[in-house]
Amino acid sequence: MKKNKEIKSIPKFKNEDEERNFWDKVNRTEYFDVDNPIDMDLSQLKPTTESISLRLPGYMLRRIKELANAKDVPYQSLMKVYLAERIEQELQSSASK
Repeated sequence: MKKNKEIKSIPKFKNEDEERNFWDKVNRTEYFDVDNPIDMDLSQLKPTTESISLRLPGYMLRRIKELANAKDVPYQSLMKVYLAERIEQELQSSASK
């Protein structure tokens, strides 16, 4: 018969770097019961974001806001979509060269 091992509690972290450093150095099986996994729903998890300052010509910002308004989405969200699409396009283009 298998002896129940004691599961260590996960410490609180000040930031993501501290958490990454922690998990890089420990044996994860000491912190999780690998024999009894749990189901997790991470569908609502959002990536960490950083705030930036971006200067745009007034006409460009007005056009972005008009496009966003027509699509009924926040203009900053639309800008993120456009940037993500272009980044993916550039990465695919450079990978095919």
